Amino acid sequence: MSFTLAIVGRPNVGKSTLFNRLVGKRLALVDDQPGVTRDLREGAARLADLRFTVIDTAGLEEATDESLQGRMRKLTERAVEMADVCLFMIDARVGVTPTDQVFAEILRKKADHVILAANKGEGAAADAGVIEAYSLGLGEPIRLSAEHGEGLNDLYTHLMPIFDQFDLLAEKDDTPEVDVTLDEDEDGLGAVPVPTNAKPLQVAVVGRPNAGKSTLINQILGEERLLTGPEAGITRDAISLRIDWNGTPMRIFDTAGMRKKAKVQEKLEKLSVGDGLRAVKFAEVVVVLLDAAIPFEQQDLRLADLAEREGRAVIIAVNKWDIEDEKQSKLKDLKESFERLLPQLRGAPLITVSAKTGRGLDRLNEAIMKAYEVWNRRITTAQLNRWLAGQVEAHPPPAPQGKRIKLRYMTQAKTRPPGFVVMCSHPDKVPESYSRYLVNGLRVDFDMPGTPIRLYMRGQNDANPYKGRKKAPPSKLRKHTDGRKFEGGKRK
Repeated sequence: MSFTLAIVGRPNVGKSTLFNRLVGKRLALVDDQPGVTRDLREGAARLADLRFTVIDTAGLEEATDESLQGRMRKLTERAVEMADVCLFMIDARVGVTPTDQVFAEILRKKADHVILAANKGEGAAADAGVIEAYSLGLGEPIRLSAEHGEGLNDLYTHLMPIFDQFDLLAEKDDTPEVDVTLDEDEDGLGAVPVPTNAKPLQVAVVGRPNAGKSTLINQILGEERLLTGPEAGITRDAISLRIDWNGTPMRIFDTAGMRKKAKVQEKLEKLSVGDGLRAVKFAEVVVVLLDAAIPFEQQDLRLADLAEREGRAVIIAVNKWDIEDEKQSKLKDLKESFERLLPQLRGAPLITVSAKTGRGLDRLNEAIMKAYEVWNRRITTAQLNRWLAGQVEAHPPPAPQGKRIKLRYMTQAKTRPPGFVVMCSHPDKVPESYSRYLVNGLRVDFDMPGTPIRLYMRGQNDANPYKGRKKAPPSKLRKHTDGRKFEGGKRK
């Protein structure tokens, strides 16, 4: 990437719409109501042959106190200081407002490069607003329509000289990460893939509203990168952040708090929850964050079960441990509830943390790396078959309806999560309880706690391979052993 472009402006001028167009994906939530975006969201942008980082910011509010709007403004001002270029957007149909004039003055003082854009500029209704934009003293405005893609050529013209100033070739650094993908499931190697800067370890943090997800990630980052506060439901987008945590490149997703489906009525909250669920599907390790005061509520169990069904490595982290008085008895109760309520995640790590003080983060990091290693583990076929023979000898499979089930051999078909295939007779007759017996044995004997394990029973044909084939009709003319021919028992 060459330079960083921050898109700033009042709420509802179209910043997120332009962000989505520049990154080529619908990453940021977009809605008609103002103030949808609250956190800073970064993305790899592409405009013709230019490659750069674009930051979507919260709408600039005039509040300067510690209210939610005031904290959002501080975060946006920080983005202005971080960015190399600021794209200041106004609504061409509304025209220049007093708030626009205030923020134009701030940008003149804080930003090195400012580009003025009059968005929603399609049609004659925007003519007056585009002309009025000259009064801001930020040069000639670009007439844009982020929704329809108009005016991007003018934006390219303004960005090109800045790109040249940085004197970096985009081709060196802009190779898309998706161009080269290695399929660990078929590489045939037992080695666990090592996360790299090109393919970092993907970690999603999920939980109910106000569990402390953003505070926890800020503590890991060591800076106030995400918007936090006492209000529930501050985070709306699934924000991804790159970090090198104890030497391991990671991409951590902060997701919106997820309430019960029946309580989610507003369109915006539905979009936020959908964004968080997508983050779970793309993650490799999912951290389910619980509130120590009210752990293992129904929604917590649903989130953990969702991550397991999606085949992700799962870690249960209990937050706000610093304000817990009876720690030992509480921990005992937590472990008992975990074993009882989430048997499908038996053995998954249960970590107590404090997002506020940072206690327990080292244990959380170790648990993430361990879960990732188990999730990628491959076991040889020879080991599996020796183990299977022992399991069958200790507990033979049942014989439903008098049909004896033979387990012939076993192999690992995939990783991420580990998947195993058992070749057997009558696979449809194998009871679910026996499959669970084998899965639990795999967890214990091969040290695979918590990770989802997929076990498939496949049939193998025992029958005579020639059964059912038509016999060739007997020939009237047969050959004698000494080479002479005979017909009807008479030699010729």
